[in-house]
Amino acid sequence: MGDQDILDKLKNPESRNYGFNLLVREYQQRIYWHIRKMVIDHDDADDLVQDVFVKVWNNLDKFRAESGLYTWVYRIATNECLNFLRKKRQKFFIPIQDITGELSQKLESDAYIDGDEVQLKLQKALLTLPDKQRLVFNMKYFDEMKYEDIAKITGSSVGGLKASYHHAVKKIESFLSPD
Repeated sequence: MGDQDILDKLKNPESRNYGFNLLVREYQQRIYWHIRKMVIDHDDADDLVQDVFVKVWNNLDKFRAESGLYTWVYRIATNECLNFLRKKRQKFFIPIQDITGELSQKLESDAYIDGDEVQLKLQKALLTLPDKQRLVFNMKYFDEMKYEDIAKITGSSVGGLKASYHHAVKKIESFLSPD
């Protein structure tokens, strides 16, 4: 079922709940992994996914279909994720380096993340990036999104995204290269 079918169901008061269930089924897993790559912790990601879909439900009437449903849901997820990370730093007065260390420890001990040593090293390299660069890298590299779609989601320019991605790649290469 496509976005337009889901939107049609969401607009009809009699099928709104069914449409929302379809929307959740369609996007829940992708949104989970989008968030999970940023916050690392399974429980935090689970909570944020719930928050995202609550916001989606509460704001359905505000969706103007100027962008795709997918883009709109991803934008809400991205904002929730960045707000969560910012609040976490502020709440505990944690410097960025300490957050990186904490997330790195969670990454190593997480039963949900498996992979070889190279994959773990890549994930640790990603944790050293500023949130926005990590977000752009994840969306471009892992989610294989087009810059135009990322621009709609993040509210950034394509040129700025290309620069962020380039800087992220250089930092990751530097992290991964042997001394």
